[in-house]
Amino acid sequence: MKSGPALMVCWVLAGIAHADDATRPVPGSNRWAEDWSVLADPALRTAPLDTLKYLPLTDAGTTYLSLGATLRERWEYNDAAALGTTPAGADGWLIERAQVHADVRVAHDWQVFVQLEDARAWGKENASVVDKNPLDLRLAFVSYAHDTDTGAFKARIGRQDFAFDLQRFVSSRDGPNVRQSFDAVWADWETGSWRLQGFVSQPVQYADDSPFDDTSNSHWRFHTVRLERHVLGQNELSTYYALFQRDGAKYLDAAGAEHRNVYDVRFAGVLGQLDWDLEGMAQNGSVGADNIRAWALGSRLGYTLPAYSYKPRLGLQLDAASGDGHAHDGTLGTFNPLFPNGYYFSLAGYTGEANLLQVKPSFTLAPAQGLSVMLACGFLWRQTTSDAVYTQPNVPVAGTAGHGGRWTGAYGQLRVDYRFDPQLTGAIEAVHYDAGSALTQAGASNGDYVGVEIKYGW
Repeated sequence: MKSGPALMVCWVLAGIAHADDATRPVPGSNRWAEDWSVLADPALRTAPLDTLKYLPLTDAGTTYLSLGATLRERWEYNDAAALGTTPAGADGWLIERAQVHADVRVAHDWQVFVQLEDARAWGKENASVVDKNPLDLRLAFVSYAHDTDTGAFKARIGRQDFAFDLQRFVSSRDGPNVRQSFDAVWADWETGSWRLQGFVSQPVQYADDSPFDDTSNSHWRFHTVRLERHVLGQNELSTYYALFQRDGAKYLDAAGAEHRNVYDVRFAGVLGQLDWDLEGMAQNGSVGADNIRAWALGSRLGYTLPAYSYKPRLGLQLDAASGDGHAHDGTLGTFNPLFPNGYYFSLAGYTGEANLLQVKPSFTLAPAQGLSVMLACGFLWRQTTSDAVYTQPNVPVAGTAGHGGRWTGAYGQLRVDYRFDPQLTGAIEAVHYDAGSALTQAGASNGDYVGVEIKYGW
């Protein structure tokens, strides 16, 4: 296995990580959301390179430039790509994502943000566009935010990303190596307990031939209007309508221009030791000459035992997504998961959210500060045997449509996350998938996945 040249840089930077003051921003997935104006106070500039995190551009200091970088290294092992139905290539490889950004804040209201990304897959054969993308423009937008007596208005125009809720269906795709960006115009109005958002967008089409060859895809469009409200305290009720359009779409039972209307409702909150996240989505429209009738339901329920210092949480995840019940009947029932995040099921990629029924109990605990350990077991069936079994994001496993039973299989999952300090995190994930009859009759096999990740943000 070939090691990425930035791996050593990660450890060098980790040596200067600093976490003394809780008021300092913590680097996260969305670097554009960080506000480093706190470093206008010289007493807080205590970490190396803090002079580059806050560079005042005016005497008043309200206009400033902040520079930053993110490096993620993940070694992966997978002995059964697509559950053994496609050439596996190398068993072990290193995926590497390096990002640098510049963030200009102008007089509190305006922001100009630019981020470059370089994603590599060292030693991975058959790498796809979600695995590698040489140096390219990931984000480049101008935003405006202004508070009034009646509410807060925000707007962005340019290359940006979106993530809704648990990222079941709309995500920035942080699990794979190449994140998903959109060329979009976005607006947000928040007043009291209400929030209204909307955007029109074209997803970015990635290419890995040369640097700066990604393009805005005019053959693929995604537009959304979303309404949120806090109810029963800070519990959140939301709904949105989205229009998903794609030229030249291909499904097992339909092909052509896709025009998919999406209707989503979600209710999430916490009551004492109980937490929940419930979401339902319906889809209609057309693909070529075929009508669309599809749906999905997702839920996560949890109860944290209050009498223990390790905060043990008992969880239950229930998911269902429609499949195509009858071939060649003029109606496509296969659910389109839109822009899902692989983290929602597991990083192994064995489970896609189409033609699916899942029951997944889990147990999570925090045995030390910054440490989280999760054990889970997922049990999977097909919603209908007429449609295929799907792997992430919605790739049909050859030879499964119309053959075999509903039982797809079961998987065990172990995930460990640890925050060394506010800038450096690590994670280990292991998954074993035991293929059921619906897969083995098509030549699929059991699968084992291991991922070891370290991520540094400056």
